[in-house]
Amino acid sequence: MSQWIKLLALGAVLSLAGCSGAGTPDLSEKSIAELQAMMSRGQLNSVQLVEYYQGRIARYDDGEKGLNAVIVVNPDALDIARQLDRERAQKGSRGPLHGIPVLLKDNIDTADKMPNTAGSLLLKDNLPRQDAPLVAKLRAAGAVILGKANLSEWANFRAHPSSSGWSAVGGQVLNPYQEGANPCGSSGGSAVAVAADLVAVSVGTETDGSLTCPAAINGIVTIKPTLNLISQDGIIPIAHSQDTAGPMARTIADAALLLESMTDTKVDYSSALQKDGLRGKRIGVVRNLMGYDQNLDNTFDAELKALQAQGAELVDSCDIATVGQFSEQEFTVLLAEFKAGINAYLEQADLPGVHNLKALVEGNKQLADRELVHFGQELFEYALQAPSLTDSAYIQAQESARRLAGKEGIDAALERCDVDLLIAPTVGPAWQTNYERGDQFEGSASSPAAVAGYPHITVPMGFVEGLPVGLSFFSAANTESLLIEAAYSYEQATHHRIAPTLEWISGAAETE
Repeated sequence: MSQWIKLLALGAVLSLAGCSGAGTPDLSEKSIAELQAMMSRGQLNSVQLVEYYQGRIARYDDGEKGLNAVIVVNPDALDIARQLDRERAQKGSRGPLHGIPVLLKDNIDTADKMPNTAGSLLLKDNLPRQDAPLVAKLRAAGAVILGKANLSEWANFRAHPSSSGWSAVGGQVLNPYQEGANPCGSSGGSAVAVAADLVAVSVGTETDGSLTCPAAINGIVTIKPTLNLISQDGIIPIAHSQDTAGPMARTIADAALLLESMTDTKVDYSSALQKDGLRGKRIGVVRNLMGYDQNLDNTFDAELKALQAQGAELVDSCDIATVGQFSEQEFTVLLAEFKAGINAYLEQADLPGVHNLKALVEGNKQLADRELVHFGQELFEYALQAPSLTDSAYIQAQESARRLAGKEGIDAALERCDVDLLIAPTVGPAWQTNYERGDQFEGSASSPAAVAGYPHITVPMGFVEGLPVGLSFFSAANTESLLIEAAYSYEQATHHRIAPTLEWISGAAETE
């Protein structure tokens, strides 16, 4: 992994090697509620918590066989933690995120010493002048921005084929469950960091599957919210019709807390954490989002009994009739909106020599030995030829894609089957990373909710061939509370998540 951007911040904490100091309680795999309880009792402070995660990053993320989940650790994290500890002592806690470290995907603007790179060397000097609104909300809630997470470069919208989790700045993110397994993307670093306990919670982004796939494949939870529930401002864009940030966590409870802190609404998502949240719910089983992996299907079918045991009523074969009918329109939308969006972002970023998409294409050619070493930039080149946002081809594609995925897709299935929500396997188990073949996607449940702009939650549902897989819950727009109720009830009834051992990581054994 490229170390040039990490050494400054990590050099001072390498000696910690995961040791958070004398007298500090066991912090491994702790939830936000557990960490806050320790702080309230005086057993823990934010400085110790930051040191703990910095030590985990030094032990498991760095080195030749490190996970490469973190691109940069915030050099001011400890100072921020000290300020928050003083505030807690003098004024009390701001709330559940006070003093809690959070990692951000490295396509989210922060107005500090950390560049926002999207994993590209062309943006290594991109120092935003202000926080993205979601970051400002996290800071106001008392969160410590611990650092930036690695990602599929340009959120996996540069090349086809490509390999998820690789960026020129951060190298290849590794799946913590099995050496050589892919982490999926594009929020691979955000997911792996949470799975490996490098941080309690993180923020990723999704256009289509970039939250849900890495969450499922790395055995954690994510909530992809309804479009625009979280502001898109200050996030390096792909498509405003589908882009959203979302929380990544080890539990539904932590994801709900993080979601609350990033939205403009005043919805108390934590009130939806009901153990009987499945009771009385009618759930449609979407069979035409299955069939690409028999072992995955078998695992999913076995989990239907757990849903029924919690009081859910299942309606089988509640298929989405339009699956596969909006892919071409979606692609047109992504290309057109990416060209417009990235040009606008780069213009305001004011980076010398990198003012638009055309300059990115030329810049990658100049850095071909580092940027194009594994795959090309076909999507960038296609986007250069995409229609403008006033062109009828784009307008018709955008309307058609949204309608087919939403009104005539998810909405129609919910109405036809008279159900509250839909379920399907999230995605198959991780594949082996291979730059020549690229990602080996065989199927997933992400596209209908992504294109419609509807919420989607994935929760661990077990393992296939030793690798985590997830169960997807999705429904109509603005049904986050409904989905949280169902997903939390399932999670509490099954507790399928098992933490990775990380034994194969270079240097880990010597520092245990």
